[in-house]
Amino acid sequence: MEPLKDYDALQGYMDRLGLFHMDLGLGRMEAFWAARGMPGIPVVHVVGTNGKGSTSTFLCSIARTHGTKAGLFTSPHFVSPRERVQVNRALLGRDEWVALANEVLTTPGGEALTYFEFQTCLAMLAFEKRNVDMAVMEAGLGGRFDATTVFSPRLTLFTPIDMDHEKILGPTLVDIARDKAGAIHPGSVAVTGPQRAEAMIELANRAEAVGARLIPASDVADPVDGLRLGLSGPHQRDNARLALAGWRVFAAMADIRSEADAEGFGLESAFVPGRLQRVSLGGRTVILDGAHNSHALAALGEALKADGIRPASVIFACLADKDVSAMLPLVRALTDGPVLVPGMDNERAGDAARIASEMGGAARPAATLADALSEAFAARSEAQGPVLICGSLYLLGEFYRMHPEFLTK
Repeated sequence: MEPLKDYDALQGYMDRLGLFHMDLGLGRMEAFWAARGMPGIPVVHVVGTNGKGSTSTFLCSIARTHGTKAGLFTSPHFVSPRERVQVNRALLGRDEWVALANEVLTTPGGEALTYFEFQTCLAMLAFEKRNVDMAVMEAGLGGRFDATTVFSPRLTLFTPIDMDHEKILGPTLVDIARDKAGAIHPGSVAVTGPQRAEAMIELANRAEAVGARLIPASDVADPVDGLRLGLSGPHQRDNARLALAGWRVFAAMADIRSEADAEGFGLESAFVPGRLQRVSLGGRTVILDGAHNSHALAALGEALKADGIRPASVIFACLADKDVSAMLPLVRALTDGPVLVPGMDNERAGDAARIASEMGGAARPAATLADALSEAFAARSEAQGPVLICGSLYLLGEFYRMHPEFLTK
């Protein structure tokens, strides 16, 4: 194909690949890197169901405060694909994206990559060219066949594994955990946060089978209860502890001396949008949280309760492939007020009218997020509590497209 001339052409190419087109398997990635040559960058792989983005962000933040140049690849994005690739918390320029994309496409096998594979390869090329000391790669879906698994990481971090993507990974927690455990490479080290028993058994079985070492984060890092965190919510303490443990293992491998003050500052200065993020919109408080499955919604409820927050209303939407029946009772429990279900501009969006009908009570559909916000603001006063937006990262993406100023701290 002809070289991409500018970022608009690149955006058009990625759109044609299809954001939601998935074809799990490592064949294309293996062929690409066999042709290109695998970079010799130390990789930390972050796998799990919930908390991957927060854990990855905490880890990169701690690395930066120790003078370690960290590359971060994460997904999904809210407004621009450029959010997915960062070096020391900074996005790459549009021209750099185009140059990297053309390098991917001129490498044998580059034109066969899926949307996620294409961006994974682009990210790793960027990290190689920027000479990062550490590449933190967040898995997209699953573990065993996720594109990020191709890099044979020396260290893998496991955030909590729970029910999600059942239609792809399998109907039970054992199925899902077994797939994610497949990301553990022979002879590597894996560090895990708290897990349900079924998930922990699968991680242990995989580690034993491939001669890897599995370490609980609690064996490496004490609770972070006495530290200030840049991300809110009790569940973030487990994510921060896992990141801290992962950093200490990585530092030992890289012969880096970890300092308590730098660790603390890294945890405090971490930021990622859409994680119990409070913003002021027209003088009204809105809380943005990307909770998009039952495990995350339960954690969100506990976090709000711990902070003494009772939303006046909730704006909720989710993708059609989610287990809505498990999510709706948790959503209803978040507020005594209305639950507004807007339609989303997304091919995988769940039907708003059906979701509202299944939820019952004061739930009702809205045409758009803007309509839902207007209705929520008209029906409440600040004394009644904030408006909570949750249920899908893509719903939050629509909010950030309306208000991009809230994407940064």
